[in-house]
Amino acid sequence: MGLTSHKLLALAALLAVFTVLGTLWVWPKLAVRSWPAMFLRLGTLAVTQLSLLVVFGLAVNDYFVFYSSWSDLLGHEHGAGVIQGAGGTPRATTPSGGPAAPSGPAAPTGPAGVQVLGTAKITGAGSVSRDPARIGRLDRVRLPGGTTGLSTDGYVYLPPQYFQPGNETEHFPAVLVMTGFPGDAANLVTKLRYPATELDLLDKGTMKPTVLVLMRPSPSMPRDSECEDVPYGPQAQTYFSTDVPADLRAGYRVLGGAGSLGVMGDSTGGYCAVKLGMAHPGTFPAAVSLSGYFKAAEDVTTGDLFGGSQQRRSEADLNWRLTHLPVPALAVLLADSKQDGRTYADSTAFAAAARPPLVVAQATVGTGGHNFTTWDRLIPPSLSWLSARLPAPG
Repeated sequence: MGLTSHKLLALAALLAVFTVLGTLWVWPKLAVRSWPAMFLRLGTLAVTQLSLLVVFGLAVNDYFVFYSSWSDLLGHEHGAGVIQGAGGTPRATTPSGGPAAPSGPAAPTGPAGVQVLGTAKITGAGSVSRDPARIGRLDRVRLPGGTTGLSTDGYVYLPPQYFQPGNETEHFPAVLVMTGFPGDAANLVTKLRYPATELDLLDKGTMKPTVLVLMRPSPSMPRDSECEDVPYGPQAQTYFSTDVPADLRAGYRVLGGAGSLGVMGDSTGGYCAVKLGMAHPGTFPAAVSLSGYFKAAEDVTTGDLFGGSQQRRSEADLNWRLTHLPVPALAVLLADSKQDGRTYADSTAFAAAARPPLVVAQATVGTGGHNFTTWDRLIPPSLSWLSARLPAPG
C-alpha cells in the first residue's frame, strides 16, 4: 500500500484501536510487583503510543502531502524537473527597450546597505578550496529596511566570477530566494544547497553568474506577514520590493535598472515570489514558485493582514489578480510534484488561465511531496530558467 493510501491510514487506525483495547485488557494481569511485569507494562505503553503516533503522522502527511511515497520518505527520489512551455523574454529591458543598465560602484556597508555579519561554509560545493575566485563567497548578512524599518538576517552568495581578475567593475544580476514560513534561511544553504547548485550550473554553462540573496519570507518574525503591506502593521511587500534591492545595490555590485532582479521560493516563499512579480514586474520580471500556493494564508501566525478590507484580501489572491487587474509583463515558472495535492492542480489551473503579456511555464517531477527532497530536484532547472530571463553581468 502507498504511503498516502487511505487503506493504509484505515489499517493503522484499526491497529491503534486494537492496541488500546489490548492494553486495557492485559493491564490488570500485569498489576504485580515484579521486574518482568514492569517491563511488560512499559512495553504495552510504548506500543500503544507508537501506534497512535503512526496514525497521527499518516493523517498529517495525507493532508499536507509532505511525502508522497515510501521512496520519497526514504530519500530515494531522484531526477531533475522537466519544464513545459518555457516561453518568456530572455533579457530584461528598460522602459525604452534597451538593456538594463548597471548600478553605480559597490559601496561599503552602512546604514542604507547590507550589514555583513561574517562568512559561512558553502555546503555541498564539492571542493576543499576556500578561494572565492573558485567557489565564490557566502556572506551572513542583515538586511535593514531604510523605508520600512523592518529587518531580517540571511545570506548573500557571490559567485566566483565576482572575484575573478578582470571583473572588478562587473555588476551582476541577483535573485531573491525565500524559504517557506517559518523556515530558517540556513536551510537554503544546507538542505536545498542553492550556492552549490549555482556552482554546478555555472560549470555546466546553464546559468549566468548571479548573486543569490537567501532569506525568510517574513521580515516581521514571528508573525507571518505573507509579503503583504499590512495596514498599521509591517510593510513587508515594500520591504522586499524597495528596501532589499536598495540594500543589495548599496553593498554589492548588483545590476541596477529595470528587470535585473529575479525572485523565487518554496511554499510560502513561492507564493511571495509570484505575488511580488505580479505586483512589481518592473522590479522582478521573472518569478519561480516551488510548490507555492496562490492565496494568502490567514491564521494565528498571520493575524489580520488586511485591516478588514475585502479589496486587500482579494488582491492577495493571485487568481483574483489575474482575472480582475491588468495583466503584468512577467515570466513565471510554477514548479511542483504531480503528486503534491496541495499545489499541482492550482498551478495547472493558473497556467491555463494566464494570458499575455504574462507568460507561465511549468516544471514538474512525477513523484514527490511538499518537501526538501522534491524542491532539491526542481531547483536546478528552475535556476537555469530564471537565469535565462535576467540580464548578463555587465
